[in-house]
Amino acid sequence: MTKIDIVSGFLGAGKTTLIRKLLQESLSGTKVVLIENEFGEIGIDGGFLKDAGIEIKEMNSGCICCSLVGDFGASLKEVLSQYDPERIIIEPSGVGKLSDVMAAVKSAVEGKAELNSAVAVVDAKKAKMYIKNFGEFFINQIACAGTVILSRTDQLSDEKIAEVVAMIREHNDKATVITTPWPLLTGDQILAVIEGQTDLEKELMEEAMRMHEEHEREHHHHHHEHEHEHEHEHEHEEHEHEHHHDHEEHEHHHEHHHEHEEHEHHHDHEHHHHHDADEIFTSVGIETTARYTKEEITDILKELGYEDEYGMVIRAKGMVAGEDSWIYFDYTPGESDVRSGNPDVTGRVCVIGAELKEDQVRKLFR
Repeated sequence: MTKIDIVSGFLGAGKTTLIRKLLQESLSGTKVVLIENEFGEIGIDGGFLKDAGIEIKEMNSGCICCSLVGDFGASLKEVLSQYDPERIIIEPSGVGKLSDVMAAVKSAVEGKAELNSAVAVVDAKKAKMYIKNFGEFFINQIACAGTVILSRTDQLSDEKIAEVVAMIREHNDKATVITTPWPLLTGDQILAVIEGQTDLEKELMEEAMRMHEEHEREHHHHHHEHEHEHEHEHEHEEHEHEHHHDHEEHEHHHEHHHEHEEHEHHHDHEHHHHHDADEIFTSVGIETTARYTKEEITDILKELGYEDEYGMVIRAKGMVAGEDSWIYFDYTPGESDVRSGNPDVTGRVCVIGAELKEDQVRKLFR
């Protein structure tokens, strides 16, 4: 089924530049049709795309949002039937409401294509002014987007970028916000975010669930063996010994691996089997535009080992901006890895555990 991606953004935000990057770096082997709308102007951006062999349906008679039932729907259906593309990118006029465009797409395609993504490109330098002067249209684009991509962040300080992200979060607390300057990112990285393929929280939750299920299987197998051999008392003593050993190890060495197992064992008896990950684990997702040193991240990961302070942390993963390069890290109880990596779309951290003290965890990553 054809995927439809809407790349919205206020006038001059950088929509065409973003689309060019995606077409050249990520979609060069894909059958793509771009639908542009220049709000009554001649389509001056079409040339470079035609050179790339991309078919264009230019609608310059008016804003997409002003012809929802007629021209837009007919044009979309014509594109689908005539070209049968793998993907359609719609670049609406900069003054349209994203919610209207999304509704128009859903109405026109009727099962022949799927609305794959809705993106808002935001000029970070002008966001504050646009919110003040063009609130209704500008805020609608932000509020309805699954991904908000900031442009021109290389011209702003970290503090200013953080202010822009905070403004966006007032209107949309679920979208992924890309804050890293575009030249540092590949088209594949951006497309993966747009399509929701880089959800750190989901990835770690699934990993935590796998760990839990493996432990549950081991425990069940272990228990079954002892039942079969009629050695219940021995099993009980062995568990007592393991739990006692775990307590001593945690107290003297601040290592949590065995305690993590004990905690999961406890949950096995609290809940029935076959539950969802979010019934056992909680997660804290953090976005940050702050810069760190490797030493700071190493110290933070050591802190996560203190259960009284932060709860039972069983997994943490993240990528944050450093002074010279980006810093990637992984944490499991008693073990951590801090290394250099390529720039990511924005600084992101995810912490998974049981009975996490969210406020304290967030403070660690300022």
